[in-house]
Amino acid sequence: MTTVRQDQVFLKVYGILVFIEVLMWQEVRNISDRQRTGHGKCCLLRLLLISLILVPLGCKSPVEHRAEADKVAAEIITAKQKEAFGEIEPFSIERPSDILRRRLLEQQNLAVFSEASLGTDKLKPVEHWPDPNYMQAKSSGSSEDLPIEPNKPVKLTLIQSLQVGARNSPDYQSRKENVFRAALALDLTRHNFENIFDAGADSELNTDTTATNLDTSAAAGVSRTLKNGIDMSSSIAVNLMNLLTQGGASSMGLSADASVSIPLMRGSGEHIAAEPLTQAERDVIYELWDFERYKRTFSVGVARGYFNVLRQMDSVSNAEDNYRSAVASSRWSRRRADAGRIREIEVDQAIQRELSARNSWISAQEQFKSTLDSFKNTIGLPTDARIELDPNDLVQLRSRSSTILEEMRTTSQQGISETAPPADAPIELIPASYEDAGPMEIDESLAVKLALENRLDLQEAIGSVYDAQRDVVVRADALRAGLTLGGTAFASDTDEVGDIRFDRGQYAALLSLDLPVERTRERNEYRNSLLNLEQATRSVQSLEDQIKLSIRSELRTLLESRESLKIQAQSVVVAEKRVRSNTIFLEAGRSEIRDLLDSQDALLSAQNSLTRAVVDYRIAELEMQRDLGLLKVNEQGLWREFSPEVIDNGK
Repeated sequence: MTTVRQDQVFLKVYGILVFIEVLMWQEVRNISDRQRTGHGKCCLLRLLLISLILVPLGCKSPVEHRAEADKVAAEIITAKQKEAFGEIEPFSIERPSDILRRRLLEQQNLAVFSEASLGTDKLKPVEHWPDPNYMQAKSSGSSEDLPIEPNKPVKLTLIQSLQVGARNSPDYQSRKENVFRAALALDLTRHNFENIFDAGADSELNTDTTATNLDTSAAAGVSRTLKNGIDMSSSIAVNLMNLLTQGGASSMGLSADASVSIPLMRGSGEHIAAEPLTQAERDVIYELWDFERYKRTFSVGVARGYFNVLRQMDSVSNAEDNYRSAVASSRWSRRRADAGRIREIEVDQAIQRELSARNSWISAQEQFKSTLDSFKNTIGLPTDARIELDPNDLVQLRSRSSTILEEMRTTSQQGISETAPPADAPIELIPASYEDAGPMEIDESLAVKLALENRLDLQEAIGSVYDAQRDVVVRADALRAGLTLGGTAFASDTDEVGDIRFDRGQYAALLSLDLPVERTRERNEYRNSLLNLEQATRSVQSLEDQIKLSIRSELRTLLESRESLKIQAQSVVVAEKRVRSNTIFLEAGRSEIRDLLDSQDALLSAQNSLTRAVVDYRIAELEMQRDLGLLKVNEQGLWREFSPEVIDNGK
C-alpha cells in the first residue's frame, strides 16, 4: 500500500518536471536559432539528468530490494563455501511455513499465545507494511512433511528427527542467519570500494515585503575509494529556476566539481586501506566454519537425545516386567505363607519389593516423559505435541552389536561352567585391549593428527592469529604522520550554447601534514593489538591442547564403553541364571524369598546397564567423528559418517 502511494507521488513530481521542460521548449521557438540550439541542448541534458536521478528511486520497491539482497548474499555464500570447503551445498534462510512444528500446533489443536506462534505469514500486517510478498506462506515439499492423523502421535525415526531439527530448531535457524548477515556485511564493505552514486534536489522559497523568490536545484554525483586509500568524488548540479528565467549570459544554471584525496603516509597502501574488506571476507569464512561445526554438534546432540529417549523407553519396559515379576512373587509368597510353607516376614519382604517395583515403574514412566519433552525442545517442536520415536532404531543399534553381545554371552557361559582355580592361586588381571576394537578406535597419534588437520575451530583460531597480525600493522600505521595530497576543481560558467567553460574553472591543490604529536589513543590501541596477538596465539595453543585432550579422552570412552558392553552382557547372563536358580531353589524350599527378589533387582539393573552401554558406545562413535572434524552434515541435517577404511590406523 505504501509502495503504491510512493509511486503515485513520484509520477506526479516527474510529470511536473517534464511539463516544465515542455514549456521551456515552447519558449525556445521565440528565440534565435543559435540560442535555440543552446537552450535545446541544455534542456535535453537536464531532462536526461532528472530522469536518471528520479526513475531508479521511484521504481525499485522494497520487494525488489529484498530480492537483490538475497541474490547478492547467495552469490557470496556460494563463493565462500567453495573457498572454505571446496564444495557447494544449498543454503537458504527462509523457513517454509509447512514445518512440522506449525502443523502440529494446528492439527493437534495445541495451545498457542498469538499468531507469532505459527509464523510470520500468520501475522497481521502493520500499517505501511512495505513487503506484502514476505507475509505469504512458503511450501517446501520436504520429506519432513509427515502425515498427521487425528488423535494419533506422529512417529519419528532418527533420520526424520535430524531433518526436523534442521528445519524447526530456532537456534539452528539463527546460526544460518548469522552466515547470511556476514555475507550482507561483506557486500556493504565491498560496496565501499565501488562507485557510489548519489542524487537529490532542493527547493527553497524566500519571501519578504517586496519580492518572493523560489530557488530549485538538483544534483548528482559519484564517489569512489580505491583500495590503496585514494578518495575521488565528482558531482554536477542544475539550477532549474535559473533555466526557467533564463538567467545571466555567464551562467545557465549548470555547475560541476571534482575532488581527490591521496594519502602519502598514514593510511596509504592496500594493506591498510583495504583491511576492512579483507576482514569482512574472512568473517564470512569464519561464520561458515562456525555453522558447519554447529551442524555437527547439533546432529550428534539430536542423536544423543533420540537414543536417550529410546533407552528410557526400554527402561520403562524393563521396569514394567520387573513390576509384574514382583506382583507374581508377592502373590506366590502369600499363597505359600497361607499354606504354612514360608514365614510371614518373607511375605512382607515380597510386598515391600512389589511396592518398590511399582515406584520404580512410575518413576521410569515420568522420566521417559521428561526425556521425550526435552528431545522435542531440542529439535524445535512443541513439548505438548504428541510424538513418539521409532523403537526399531534401538533394535537396529543392538543388532549392529549382536555379534559382540552373543560372543560375550557365550564367553560368560563358558566361564561359569569352568572349574574355578584355587583361592590362593596367583591372580592375573587382564587389562582392556583393542582386540575387539570398533572402527572408530583408531591409533591415538593418528587420531590427533586427523583432528588437527580437520577441525574447523582450529582453522578459525589460526585465522584469528593472522587477523591479529594484520591489525598490528594497521595500528602501527596509525602512529605515523599524516601527509595527504588533495585537489579540487569547480566550474560553473557556461558559454552561449550551454557548455561548461572549464577554462574559467577554479582549481586548487592542498598538501596537508598531520604531525604525530598527540598519539595517546593510537599508542594504546597499538599496544593492545600486540596483546591481542599474544592472546590469539595462546588461544591456538590452548585449543590444540584441548583437542588432544578430548581425542585421548574419547578414545578412552570408546574403550570403556566397549568393555562395559562386554561386562553388562555377562551381567545379564549371570542375573538371568540367578533368577532361574533362585526360582527353582525357592520352589524346593532351599532358599528364601529375599534371594529371589535380590536376583530380580539385579536382572533389572543389568538390563538397563546393557542398553545404556549400547547407546553410550554409539554416541561415543559419533562424538569421536565430530571432534575429529570428519562427520559431514548436509543442508537437510543428515550426516555422512567417516569411513575408517580409507586410512591405515596402524592396527
